[in-house]
Amino acid sequence: MELKLLNSSDQSAAKVEAPDTIFGREYNEALIHQVVVAFQANARGGNSKQKTRREVAHSTKKPWRQKGTGRARAGMTSSPLWRGGGRAFPNTGEENFSHKVNKKMYRAGLCSILSQLAREGRLTVIDELSIEAPKTKMLADKLKAFGFGSVLVLTDNFDENLYLASRNLPNVLVLEPHQADPVSLVYFKDVLVTRAALGKIEEMLS
Repeated sequence: MELKLLNSSDQSAAKVEAPDTIFGREYNEALIHQVVVAFQANARGGNSKQKTRREVAHSTKKPWRQKGTGRARAGMTSSPLWRGGGRAFPNTGEENFSHKVNKKMYRAGLCSILSQLAREGRLTVIDELSIEAPKTKMLADKLKAFGFGSVLVLTDNFDENLYLASRNLPNVLVLEPHQADPVSLVYFKDVLVTRAALGKIEEMLS
């Protein structure tokens, strides 16, 4: 599989070879869906707590007499039918929403996403990407010159200038290869990978 290679100095484009085992796989929509859903589910805290009939603040006094009012029978205001009453089947705050995905499936899902990005021309390799100072305008101008709007940037190591400059750009995210997740890869329109980060991705997914 050949990927587009950008030169950071003169912005010329070339090609770089990438292994088909990672960037040349078939599109597996079911697997990608499973991996994305599992990633989002595993990120849930599950700490939403609701009150039962016993826990809500209420009076045990019967709101009105049993007969003669024309209204439905009511025993106390903690009934789930009442506004302010307790929930019949409340969240306890201890729910576990995690999904189990095998490592082999997770890696295959990432490879399928990367392969589809490469086929659609949304995955680009750059020899290196750096800025002189942590200035948002510097990074924005550089990405705009390359023609990127919404972009996920994968760098081989943590670059503080890049990280600080990208924090105020809503459509730009800078990550290291081991931090790349299926949701980010699917969400952003383009993915820009440094050449050194490409080697780390190959090691990680091979």
